[in-house]
Amino acid sequence: MRAEWVKDRNGVVTQMHYARKGVVTEEMACVARREGLSPELVRAEVARGRMVIPANVRHTNLEPMGIGIAATCKINANIGNSALSSGVEDELSKLSLCLKYGADTVMDLSTGKQIREIRQAILDHSPIPVGTVPIYEAVERVKDPVDLTADDILDVIEEQAAQGVDYMTVHVGTLLSHIPLVSARITGIVSRGGALMAQWMLHHHKENPLYARFDDLLEICRRYDVTLSLGDGLRPGCLHDASDDAQFSELAILGDLARRAWAKDVQVMIEGPGHVPMDQIEMNVKRQMDLCGEAPFYVLGPLVTDIAPGYDHITSAIGGALAGWAGAAMLCYVTPKEHLGLPDLEDVRQGIIAYKIAAHAADIARRRPGARDRDDELSRARYAFDWSRQFALALDPDRAREYHDATLPQESFKEARFCSMCGPKFCSMKISQEVEEAARTEPAEAGIGESKNG
Repeated sequence: MRAEWVKDRNGVVTQMHYARKGVVTEEMACVARREGLSPELVRAEVARGRMVIPANVRHTNLEPMGIGIAATCKINANIGNSALSSGVEDELSKLSLCLKYGADTVMDLSTGKQIREIRQAILDHSPIPVGTVPIYEAVERVKDPVDLTADDILDVIEEQAAQGVDYMTVHVGTLLSHIPLVSARITGIVSRGGALMAQWMLHHHKENPLYARFDDLLEICRRYDVTLSLGDGLRPGCLHDASDDAQFSELAILGDLARRAWAKDVQVMIEGPGHVPMDQIEMNVKRQMDLCGEAPFYVLGPLVTDIAPGYDHITSAIGGALAGWAGAAMLCYVTPKEHLGLPDLEDVRQGIIAYKIAAHAADIARRRPGARDRDDELSRARYAFDWSRQFALALDPDRAREYHDATLPQESFKEARFCSMCGPKFCSMKISQEVEEAARTEPAEAGIGESKNG
């Protein structure tokens, strides 16, 4: 169906272009079905720029999904190799876990060998949108990052677009004038893309090459329908640096760039900060909405403490839940290996589950229709000691069953009306059911329905 739709397209092929013409595309209709929204609402949100449907016309095995305030909160999982480890098969194994546990998008952040081959394999096997950070591949092609030219970066972007990449993080808003603003920070520039851009600008004493050639970048996006994820190259890397002049000066530029992209019918997301105290998260989300015309906000975490190496999937999921509640449209997962090393399969699993919890909690807090249905169904199964149903409804059925069965070694206990936390004598739910049964069968003896003076 997508291939047939593409044949009819001429010139600009973006979802925003068709939405503004009043056309409900196949992708918009698919998003509407998945989200339980009207097709017209999806079309209007895409036309407005408040929802994106990352759907490169070359990604033919894609199952379209929407990212925006009107849709459920989404999560992204980062995979990809480094110069030190991992290859194609390793990354496909990570992708398989992303699909199994429900990541909504995946980003290939490979920086080592076989970048193109890994990306092609991921695209070939991924029904969910695939994102990249093109400057990583561009840097791999030159001896020194300062040797890059704007043409070098744009060539990589076009090649990746032609491969089928659905969205790309580009650090366009980090400008030469912003660099002095990081001098008061503890951790400086923690974004790899932002640091590379700053290095290039200081070496050449010139403006950000992608900012200078932004119109050329937009032309590539228009031809393939690549959604731009405008990267926050000056995001805070610790709590001390949060909400400073560097971060918000760049955010204002990202808002201007979003409006320039919309003028060319290019879809846009805005990337958000990585480390933010809990009391500043809502303010950060509201400020992004104000400066960036309510373009979908895609946040990394944010991490709400800096003292949990090895557990940053937890501290960041706390921030992610709060950001989603405040209006962030997509959360980029953080794994236990954040700040420490390249995530392995178990790290990917833990990061995805932590963020599925955060996004789901945000949807419940925002009172999205039906968001709590699964919770209520699992609660009923829990009260009925229907273990199989509980496991089926769990975000990670394998882990739930593993923990339950490991502490009840006797096979006869596997479907018992208790778990090993309390055992049969102290199980509150078992006792509560006995109380309910007694109240139903012996209301007089139990004093049910009697008045105080009866």
